[in-house]
Amino acid sequence: MINKTVVEGLKPFALGDKLRALRLKKSMGLVELGKHTGLSAAMLSKLERGKLFPTLPTLLRIAMVFGVGLDFFFTDERKRHVVSVVRRAERLRFPDNPRRSPIAYHFESLDFKATERKLNGYYAEFESTPLDKSRIHQHPGIELLYLISGTLELTIGSDPYTLEPGDAIYFDSAVRHHYRRLGKQPCSAVIVTTG
Repeated sequence: MINKTVVEGLKPFALGDKLRALRLKKSMGLVELGKHTGLSAAMLSKLERGKLFPTLPTLLRIAMVFGVGLDFFFTDERKRHVVSVVRRAERLRFPDNPRRSPIAYHFESLDFKATERKLNGYYAEFESTPLDKSRIHQHPGIELLYLISGTLELTIGSDPYTLEPGDAIYFDSAVRHHYRRLGKQPCSAVIVTTG
C-alpha cells in the first residue's frame, strides 16, 4: 500500500496520463509497449490508470522507448502554463505596421501568455484601405481566418476571395497575401497561424 502523502505528492505530475498520452501518440498498444520495455501489459495498464507508481528504472525504460527524458514525467503541468487565459482587458491593440499609413488592420494577441506555443491566435479588426495601399505580406506556415463580422476581401497570390460573416479560409501563408475590408461595416476576424 502506497503512503497517502506520496500519492498526493505525485498527483500533480499525472504520470499515468503522461504515459498513456505518449503511447497513444505513437499509436502503440499496451502489449507492443510491453515488448519494447520488458514490462507486462497488465503492469503498464496499472501504471496508466494510476493504480501503481513506477520506479525510476521502470520509468526510464519507458522514457527510452519514446525518446523523452525523465524530466518529461516530473514537470508539473500547472507550472508549464499549458492552460493560459487572456482576458479582454489584458490584450493590447497594435497596428499591422506602425511605420506605414494607412493602417490595414489592428490586431490583438489571444495567446501571448502561453508558453511553448504551437500556433498563434489573433483577433483582427480591418480598416477601409484603398486597394493600392493594401499591405502585401507573407510568412512561413499556415493561416486560418474565421470572419466574425463585415465583408473581407483576402487576396492570396493573385486570387481574390470574398468572405462574409461565418466564412473561414485556410491557406499557405508563405504565399503573398493581403486583406481589404469591403464596405463601411466594421470587419473583424479571428486568425490562427503556425510556423
